[in-house]
Amino acid sequence: MESRAAAERASSDAKAAVAAYGVPAAWLTTAHPVSGLQLAGLAAGALVVGAAISSLLQRTPQISTPADRVTLLRAVLASLCAVLAVPALFTGRPAGPLLVVLGGAAFLLDAVDGPVARRTGTASAAGARFDAATDAALVLVLSTATAAQVGLWALGIGLLYYVFVAAGCFWPHLRAPLPRRSSRKAIGAFQPFALLVALVPGVPPVAATGALAVALLSLLFSFTRDVVELDHHRRRRHPAAPVPRLRTPRS
Repeated sequence: MESRAAAERASSDAKAAVAAYGVPAAWLTTAHPVSGLQLAGLAAGALVVGAAISSLLQRTPQISTPADRVTLLRAVLASLCAVLAVPALFTGRPAGPLLVVLGGAAFLLDAVDGPVARRTGTASAAGARFDAATDAALVLVLSTATAAQVGLWALGIGLLYYVFVAAGCFWPHLRAPLPRRSSRKAIGAFQPFALLVALVPGVPPVAATGALAVALLSLLFSFTRDVVELDHHRRRRHPAAPVPRLRTPRS
């Protein structure tokens, strides 16, 4: 009975997320003439919130905690950012202050879901993965918006996480858990901050480019260190078999 009630709560949260995305997204399209680029933005936003909902509903057991609701709200905000970011990428025009406000709210809420999970005693590995995936989606959306202003290289900030995940499909040892590092957490938090700074209207292009360059370089360093560390752990667990020495017949 309890598991059924938890599943119903998760389903209700999923429906609420659909409405929370659909209503503002519909307003964004009615406030401006609908074009192919806007439809592409709507599709990108639907993909972001749809992936978050799918992650929530595919859990076993199916459950939605207070912290998950905060993360789901962050995913909705990221999806609305996508509605604005995708057209900006193809037109080259700034996405505008609304994207900065929505993205800033999603960024600040990242400091809420963790404490909520700990205070309610609902912290879990599934919730941590949900939070990390939402972080990655927000960074990808924000990097899409900045790419319209500074160049396509800024997309690398958002794509590196997905490259790392895809690499794990070919090299399973890359999916192993990593030890906690405060530097990794700081670098991860700096990515959306730098992207938001670059998107603020009036920021000089040199400052925006510099912030994004530091973000990309620090992220490359972090992922490279993780790959090396995970490969080292794999070699320690599965050392290579010694190569047999060939014996030469005695003369």
